Amino acid sequence: MAFSSEWGGREAGWAAKAAVIMLSVMLAGCGSKANNDTYGLSASPIVEGPASTNRQILVPEPTALKALDSDQVVVRLSGSEIQYLAKSQWSDRLPKMVQAKLVQTFENTGKVGGVGKPGEGLAIDFQVITDIRSFEVSTEGADTGVVEIFAKIVNDRTGDVVAQKVFRATAPARGGSNPAFIDALNAAFEQVSADIVSWTLTSI
Repeated sequence: MAFSSEWGGREAGWAAKAAVIMLSVMLAGCGSKANNDTYGLSASPIVEGPASTNRQILVPEPTALKALDSDQVVVRLSGSEIQYLAKSQWSDRLPKMVQAKLVQTFENTGKVGGVGKPGEGLAIDFQVITDIRSFEVSTEGADTGVVEIFAKIVNDRTGDVVAQKVFRATAPARGGSNPAFIDALNAAFEQVSADIVSWTLTSI
């Protein structure tokens, strides 16, 4: 009987440990659920410009400071103070999203022989190298989406810089909600991406 009592005690102990482990797993699963609304870049501008169907373009991932090189939406409170938009995030790192949209905008023109990202095996004529300088909601005065991107076109065969320019656009936020802020950023980026692609087509 003593043996049976000891064995029963061990079983009870194991059952209690199993219950604790199961509860920990369930709590960890609940804690890992995302509570942020996730947004993408919707810009798909129609771009005019001369055809360069014999040219192939490489679009590397843009560079950016650490504050912009993430999936967080930047809100600028003053010239030196920034925060991130609460309960919101981009669907990927911002530079990667900007790169994908620039490639898509070039493709949609139908006016280049080819466009792609590094590693896709294109015989490249020109690179469009970009740096994201601003991609934020400014709260100084009226809430405004602000996008500024520096771009330069490099001849891939010689390494020469063909042209370089800063592109900037702003768009008012039509309301104080998170979706209104994202819409303002998308509107500003749509203008900037259209200007970069049109300028590139003219420059090459």
